[in-house]
Amino acid sequence: MSNNNVKTTEPVVGVNDKENINEPFLKVEDLVVEYTSYGEIIHAVNGVSLQLERGKTLGLVGETGAGKTTIAKSILGILPKFSSSIKRGQVFIDGQDLLSLPEKEMQKIRGNKIAMIFQDPMTALNPIIPVGKQISEAIQLHYNVSAKESAERAIEMLEMAGITGERYNDYPHQFSGGMKQRVVIAMALACRPELLLADEPTTALDVTIQAQILEMIKELRDKFNMALILITHDFGVVAELCDEVAVVYAGEIIESGTKEDIFIHPTHPYTIGLFDSIPHIDSDADRLKPIAGLPPNPAVLPKGCHFSPRCPKATDECRDQPIPMVETSPGHFCRCCHI
Repeated sequence: MSNNNVKTTEPVVGVNDKENINEPFLKVEDLVVEYTSYGEIIHAVNGVSLQLERGKTLGLVGETGAGKTTIAKSILGILPKFSSSIKRGQVFIDGQDLLSLPEKEMQKIRGNKIAMIFQDPMTALNPIIPVGKQISEAIQLHYNVSAKESAERAIEMLEMAGITGERYNDYPHQFSGGMKQRVVIAMALACRPELLLADEPTTALDVTIQAQILEMIKELRDKFNMALILITHDFGVVAELCDEVAVVYAGEIIESGTKEDIFIHPTHPYTIGLFDSIPHIDSDADRLKPIAGLPPNPAVLPKGCHFSPRCPKATDECRDQPIPMVETSPGHFCRCCHI
């Protein structure tokens, strides 16, 4: 390594040394997930570790196909049964190992203690059931209350999400894209989850609606003291909501730190490339600098650094051996041998 003073112990993203004194609310350790597709093994997540405290937000940033959603689905326990498998790793909530629980126990946690805002509200909502009933169903299931009480709670959640309670009996097709997303958020928050997984919650929304949705998520996070994992490829969204950031590439976390670390001192060539691809209002550049090439085939990942085929700084060392994470400054880690 070019810097002999850096630490080379593999970090756990999201918690600094002082916070490690107490057990974190969420802890993911060495998670490895594979899919099977047409006889090929797809290496979707490759040894991801992260931690998160209550009331804090961790942003998972990266290109499509990096493995961000698979990490979230692994935590929630909703990976497809016949085409995926968790090969290694542990997921703890309040010290409880979720991956060891039977499905019946996970059903009590899913939607109650952990909830997820899915990327596409069109597929997350049942088109033939009124939106209010879809929300009240989860409330009845987890709280064992009457239909009347669950309906009242569902109306309260709709109004908290900015939708009048009069629309309780409306169907998904009667809502605009932004309003559908609000319904999905109301559904996710109906049982006051302690951990919210938000998978690109503002994708395909116009900027005005996007700002409203982000503000609402922020207010609800603070109100309920939720832990939040935000999956996105938009650094503007990260700047708005996140405390910590993990940059994900080809199923690995390749850089992590506080929001300030990543925005002010991006270190990995991939992270720098992501920022170079963003237009800046104060820049005189005629053209942006896109990252060359395409993400690797997850069925045949490069032997060494997964980013090496696209990296302008790549050397034989990068291509021949796995690269460990190193600590470049307190709490700021990077997986690169050119630091």
